[in-house]
Amino acid sequence: MRPLMLGVLLVAAMTTVSAQPGKKVFISVDMEGISGIAGDDQLSAAGAEYNRSRRLMADDANAAIRGARAGGATEIVVNDSHGSMRNLRLEDLEPGATLISHSFKRHGMMEGLDETFDAVIFIGYHAKAGTPSGLFAHTGSGVVADVRVNGRSVGEGGLNTLMAHWYGVPVVLVTGDDVAVAQVAEGTPGMRTVVTKRAINQRAAALRPLDVTRAEIEAAAREAVARAARGTPSRTAPYRVEVQLRSSLIPEVAEILPGMQRPAADTIAFSADTMPQAYALVRFLYRYVNPD
Repeated sequence: MRPLMLGVLLVAAMTTVSAQPGKKVFISVDMEGISGIAGDDQLSAAGAEYNRSRRLMADDANAAIRGARAGGATEIVVNDSHGSMRNLRLEDLEPGATLISHSFKRHGMMEGLDETFDAVIFIGYHAKAGTPSGLFAHTGSGVVADVRVNGRSVGEGGLNTLMAHWYGVPVVLVTGDDVAVAQVAEGTPGMRTVVTKRAINQRAAALRPLDVTRAEIEAAAREAVARAARGTPSRTAPYRVEVQLRSSLIPEVAEILPGMQRPAADTIAFSADTMPQAYALVRFLYRYVNPD
């Protein structure tokens, strides 16, 4: 082949590659399902091992960031999704990732997500409230007994998946204990999972080696992002939501709000036209309605 023709072909190929847009990835990071975490004293700033668990949390997140980039991500948004939502420190994350921090968020664990993203990743997730064998099993906070959307019981992973699907963004990977990842992946064909620990019960777990889980997270994120393809937004309005609480006090207070119903003493229910609206109301009920 003539040198001039070869040069033209190389330039054309480089132009084609450079014209292909990179993928935009949203990573929601909780703490209970992070590699190496198994104790209450690791989960809040008051705990003796909290600073250690912050590092563990960052390490799992970084494995996902590295994998996502290797899979074609050029823009990554990380949402701190645990407790105060100020656990991750920007300086501990891989350079170039954007961090959403603090708990004063309308959409909590999914704050910042919109239709411009190509893939969603859940890191460090746990089982839903009422799960007898899931490590640290809960939904939102300890005041919630169950959340049902259009009759289906969902945990945080289920709610967050409904949010992603509202925008047409696929959830491509979830990590956490074995019970948690099975719950989140249920009904989502093709979602990749990485088990960071085996739940023995709600307080004990068999922890897998850190180097093994991080390698698996990175590989799974790379493959999942590379294969990610946006879908059609799934919008099954109206969304009928029932939030069952562990006490009747919150429903008693919340019942005075417009549109709220009380089908049982411990349950508050409502309908919403959009999933983002439903999500914000669920978060409002368990986080901001306080009868004490």
